[in-house]
Amino acid sequence: MQIPNYGEIRAQSILFDLNGTLGESGKVEEEVKHLLERLADKYTVVVLSADTFGTLEEEFRELPVRIERVSSGAEKAEIAKGYEPYIAVGNGNNDVAMLEGAELAFCVIGPEGATTDALLASDVVVRDVKDAIGMLLDERKLIATLRG
Repeated sequence: MQIPNYGEIRAQSILFDLNGTLGESGKVEEEVKHLLERLADKYTVVVLSADTFGTLEEEFRELPVRIERVSSGAEKAEIAKGYEPYIAVGNGNNDVAMLEGAELAFCVIGPEGATTDALLASDVVVRDVKDAIGMLLDERKLIATLRG
């Protein structure tokens, strides 16, 4: 995707944090799951999580997404390197290194909030993960936000 006066986004993978980003308290809304299915038609979709609430496998069992268990932000960033160039979507301190390493980074300020460091490491800030996915599904929205 070419964004005027911004640059080219070459990523083929999108990496998501689970808690506070894709879902709340380990649960993901059905609408978000449907959007992830659509997104998986265009990109490799990866969920990286420490699985704090023990719901990771159950929530994504029938979805075309890859699951990566992590125990720290450093481990999340290390796994992310294997997907370069990638797009990252997160909200917390353990997402900062992943966001910094991304070709394009989204910070989600949802019900669980977001850290200042995650915000500063991002290119785009959204109020809901559905907004981020919507921009990735309809690149014109992303172009409208990022073009210079």
